[in-house]
Amino acid sequence: MLSLLNKIAAQLKHEFEVYRLVLKHSDTPILAKIFLGLAVGYVLMPFDLIPDFIPVIGQLDDLVIVPLLVYLALKMIPDVLVHECRETIKREKKNE
Repeated sequence: MLSLLNKIAAQLKHEFEVYRLVLKHSDTPILAKIFLGLAVGYVLMPFDLIPDFIPVIGQLDDLVIVPLLVYLALKMIPDVLVHECRETIKREKKNE
């Protein structure tokens, strides 16, 4: 179980590095950057659109809104750009 969690954590860290490069890239569409910014802002926001003390619905908004914004942003980013950033990360890890 612990090894599975470590593997998932490593994969998430790798994906965050890839999408950090994607966001910095000049060919990334502005709307994708806005959606990702909104997702991060919503996670960090001290209040929710639907308060958490409302049973079930209060927690569901976090589980629906953030992934939806990330999904929409990633669909707007060209696959070639994501692949290029993945290759950059692989080269950087080889050089370490």
